[in-house]
Amino acid sequence: MADTQAPPVKLPRVPEARSARTVLLRRARELALVPALLVLMVLGTIVNDSFLTERNLISILGASAALAMVVLAESLVLITGKFDLSLESVVGIAPAVGALLVLPAAQSGWGTELPAALALFAVLLVGAAVGAFNGVLVVKFKLNAFIVTLAMLIVLRGLLVGATKGKTLFGMPDSFYSLATTTFLSVPMSVWVAAVAFAVAGLVLKYHRVGRALYAIGGNADAARAAGIRVERVMLGVFVVAGTLAAVGGIMQTGYVGAISANQGNNMIFTVFAAAVIGGISLDGGKGTMFGALTGVLLLGVVQNLLTLAQVPSFWIQAIYGGIILLALIIARVTTGRAQD
Repeated sequence: MADTQAPPVKLPRVPEARSARTVLLRRARELALVPALLVLMVLGTIVNDSFLTERNLISILGASAALAMVVLAESLVLITGKFDLSLESVVGIAPAVGALLVLPAAQSGWGTELPAALALFAVLLVGAAVGAFNGVLVVKFKLNAFIVTLAMLIVLRGLLVGATKGKTLFGMPDSFYSLATTTFLSVPMSVWVAAVAFAVAGLVLKYHRVGRALYAIGGNADAARAAGIRVERVMLGVFVVAGTLAAVGGIMQTGYVGAISANQGNNMIFTVFAAAVIGGISLDGGKGTMFGALTGVLLLGVVQNLLTLAQVPSFWIQAIYGGIILLALIIARVTTGRAQD
């Protein structure tokens, strides 16, 4: 009796279909802010005729440069699955230390009167040191990143007020303001620096092994470690880079404002998280792109400018930012299909 072979059973390719759907949803989420930006720009022309003028658009970019650097820093940390709330305080304390080192005692400085170049280097060093300290506590001592960086936010805020004695620092050398005051093609250098920083970060995340390591760590740190990635070293490096980027943002903010107040950077972290979250950076780690984060920055910059032109009271802006975060979280829940812890 001849054996009969049953025809092969074709299983439905559900996982592949689901994977393709997930990719499409992620792409849609990354680009979702582009039409929103266009709608806001059309709305801006209706609210105020000066909205689309070159001067106003450059003003939006200049005002958003410092925020962009801090959002970039926070996004890198979030991709690894951690938090750094202290970045807003770095925006204040880092340039303040540089200013105190360069200013004479008669101008509330420490009287060291260091050369401007050394003082600016000290600004970056302070940012890197804060990031390294956070990284050691989180990575080496396994402390909760949220609590550690929240504590550092409070500590650094107190140090800023104490070091400046609550006064506003001004009269620093021109190099402290040059990123905001020097222009190229009529656009402030701070905008160009932020654009280059985002471009470099985007390329590293997409094409370099370090970038892929960040996503792997954020997705599953144990699996990344098993794959040979030096998780602790990479995460420590991310905290250091984030602190340095926030310090650069502090220099930009100093140049834009023209002084360093005792509350510089206060409450900035809420706007930073708003921009990152609506830009598609996942709070769970392992997901998000620099393009999405940048569009989040631009969206908030346009929203704030639009509200200012519409003469909306400033206290409503924070409430609107909070609503934007909630909306972004809902969108993330729908597009990923995953519950958020």
